[in-house]
Amino acid sequence: MNQGFSREKRLLNAYQFKAVFDSPDFRLSGRCVLLLARFNQLKHHRLGLVIGKKNIKLSVERNRVKRQIREHFRTQELNFLGVDVVIIARKGLADLSNSELQHELTTLWKRLLKQCNAKSKASLAAPVGNQNA
Repeated sequence: MNQGFSREKRLLNAYQFKAVFDSPDFRLSGRCVLLLARFNQLKHHRLGLVIGKKNIKLSVERNRVKRQIREHFRTQELNFLGVDVVIIARKGLADLSNSELQHELTTLWKRLLKQCNAKSKASLAAPVGNQNA
């Protein structure tokens, strides 16, 4: 299995980000992170990061946070098929240690997986139309 973080697993342009921002299926808030997610029509998941200078001043810290999030997302990939995820940094994210950040992300992934499963089961159980016609 490919363990890399290829281009197909990333949100690459403004249109892809805008689709998630405009109509997220899921909106999860953590202590220092906001996670928006939306089902896509693909057989794989994609990740987009919004880590701005406003919330994390030093580029070294921004890069560390991005690396940690990408690595966590990459190792969780089997749990998220067909979902676009955008993670938005909030103030205080740079103050978290790597282990605290991993814990925060693990909590968010579990909540997202639970909500994705519930929503996909609900959509499968919903009637498509009048079956008697």
